Amino acid sequence: MEATRIIAIRHGETSWNAESRIQGQRDVGLNDTGRWQAQRVGEALAGEEITAVYTSDLGRAHQTAQSIAEVTGVPVVPNEGLRERSFGMFEGKTFDEIHQTWPEHAQNWRRRIPDWQPPEGGESLIELRARVQKTMTELAEQHPGQQIVIVAHGGVLDTLYRIATGQEVNSPRTWELPNGAINRLLWTPQGFTLVGWSDTQHLDDDAGDDATSF
Repeated sequence: MEATRIIAIRHGETSWNAESRIQGQRDVGLNDTGRWQAQRVGEALAGEEITAVYTSDLGRAHQTAQSIAEVTGVPVVPNEGLRERSFGMFEGKTFDEIHQTWPEHAQNWRRRIPDWQPPEGGESLIELRARVQKTMTELAEQHPGQQIVIVAHGGVLDTLYRIATGQEVNSPRTWELPNGAINRLLWTPQGFTLVGWSDTQHLDDDAGDDATSF
């Protein structure tokens, strides 16, 4: 079977990214910087042969994907499996607020305990990995020999990087996850392979990417 080529994009910046405020599955739209980043991503992919554009159904990802669709003429297909990790009661809070209000939970989060769930409906890292693995495999296996675009979130792309490089969910992160960056992978039935990561050449004029907050 021929490989599926995957272009994976993190959505453009939102005001909550800029404030280091946890979005999770809250539906926050792009800010001005994010809309500019989305436009630049679309322009950067204008010459690519793209068969399908899949996106998280959350607004910030869908807006970013729409900029790609406008340039390439390929319609956007929403997929709930590409949503950000659910952060339960952390959503809407800043990092500092979480540390001050729930120090024990904050420590569990920072330690990346695999089976720990943010209270009130949050996903564990193990659950997130299983969802990302299942969703990405299902999408990729539909397009052997073709190239697809995936627009998702920091937590999803972090998980995809770990899957492609064989790292555990609790391994320390040494890679960046900038808003609007272009990342490339291959999929075959044997799994995912990393081709290139965190390409931001198309964003050289941008001064405000946030590479850590989800």
